[in-house]
Amino acid sequence: MGNVFTHYNPQASWRRRGRPLPLPNPGSFDELHKSCKEVFPQQMVGVKVIINKYLSSHFQVSHHIHMSSMGQSGYHFNAKYMGDQLPGSNETFPLLTGDLDNHGSLNAQAHCLLAEHIRSKAVFQTRHAKFLTWQIDVEYRGDDFTGTLTLGNPDLINDSMILVTHFLQSITPRLVLGGELVYHQRLGEEGAILTMAGKYSADNWVSTLNIGYGGAHASYYHKANEQIQVGVEFEANTRLQETSFAFGYHLNLPKANLVFKGSVDSSWCVGAVLEKKTAPSARHPGAGSVHESLEEQVSLRL
Repeated sequence: MGNVFTHYNPQASWRRRGRPLPLPNPGSFDELHKSCKEVFPQQMVGVKVIINKYLSSHFQVSHHIHMSSMGQSGYHFNAKYMGDQLPGSNETFPLLTGDLDNHGSLNAQAHCLLAEHIRSKAVFQTRHAKFLTWQIDVEYRGDDFTGTLTLGNPDLINDSMILVTHFLQSITPRLVLGGELVYHQRLGEEGAILTMAGKYSADNWVSTLNIGYGGAHASYYHKANEQIQVGVEFEANTRLQETSFAFGYHLNLPKANLVFKGSVDSSWCVGAVLEKKTAPSARHPGAGSVHESLEEQVSLRL
């Protein structure tokens, strides 16, 4: 049996080993601290009843009734239309939402996919049936970067507006760098604020920092295991000369179908929420819940 000789090219082998992997899209600037913020509970005082009604796979309505002896009680009606889901993601376009309370205040949003890499969002708000604010933004998501331009409250008569631009770039598969520029003009006055941002994602922790002329915002998220997650936030405001610190934790007990979230901050404000999973498709926090069917849910939160 003869010998077989192969030609080995070390330079070609090095090129294959050194070929850079494609960088992921860094996502949106507003979601830089999302992992940490999801650990903290949503606090409330009083009793809140939530009734969700799924009219179809695309349309959902909900009723929110809040009763409190320490604050103002209220009612909110929410309607949501969800379009088709994008392949390979959990996003749906178009997405239309509207929230109306008992005082006539409206908060409406529209999310649209204009092209494969271009999406747009419009926000319109009123307060007590009077116009409050509106804004529109356009976002471009490339393979490894995201750029956003937002225009808020443009008024040609009074010569006022707010212009915000964001940019994020994936430097490595774990490191993201970017910045935010806010420009405002009103009554002959104008100014700009620049904020730099960075985010590093490891296998089980995420660290994020925003720093600029107005202050700093830092967060740290750590996933100890499938049951325990913790988050730490630090904020400093140079204009108000104030700093704040908050610690939050998330405890998951899968055998008991329980999720517990708690938090404490530098003002010694302590909050906690207990959620009991009633079905694979729904869960409720607080005192109790009634799961009528796959199309309707009733939740009670204390």
